[in-house]
Amino acid sequence: MSPEAYKSILANYLPSMAVDPIYNFMNHYCVHFHITRKRTSKLGDYRWPQPRHNYQEISVNGDLNQYEFLMVLLHEMAHLCTHQRYGDSTQPHGHEWQNEYRNLLLQYISCFPAELATLIKQYTRRIPLSRTIEKQIDTLLKQYNPNFVAEEHICLNDLQPGTLFRIKAKPQQLFKAIAKRRTRWQCEDVVTKQKYLVNGIAEVIIEN
Repeated sequence: MSPEAYKSILANYLPSMAVDPIYNFMNHYCVHFHITRKRTSKLGDYRWPQPRHNYQEISVNGDLNQYEFLMVLLHEMAHLCTHQRYGDSTQPHGHEWQNEYRNLLLQYISCFPAELATLIKQYTRRIPLSRTIEKQIDTLLKQYNPNFVAEEHICLNDLQPGTLFRIKAKPQQLFKAIAKRRTRWQCEDVVTKQKYLVNGIAEVIIEN
């Protein structure tokens, strides 16, 4: 694929100011970059070289708005940079990754609207990165979706322990949020009392 064609595809998903530097990053690290359909389990991922695929690989869900897409992509790029610098001996979101992510966010901060950029600056001021501000950023990012309606975009991460909810993609089961475990929540099926780990980004419907 020619550079022009590659950049043309990126321009459909990214803020215009991010297209050239993202292209240069992917080209420099020889990244196999995939834009995927919507996945309920994750927004993006990074895979370092393995015996069966000896290349860097990043994927991002293609249904995200341009600022969500960029945030997720920078998150995965930070995993790549961490692996390049430290190998696979670090924690997935440890201090090393947080430093790489902070550096990338600051490099691309001019690509975000002013309100988001202000929050990102606050977010990057110290390590460990602030989960409270991260949640504020996630909430604000959703507001750039077409036809956004706040009450229709509630994620499990937005809930408090003890809240009853249904997963939007599978509304048959009624769950109770128990406690957050890193990126997932321990939840209980209200009927069967069986425990599950549910990704915090899952969209939910609060049960009154």
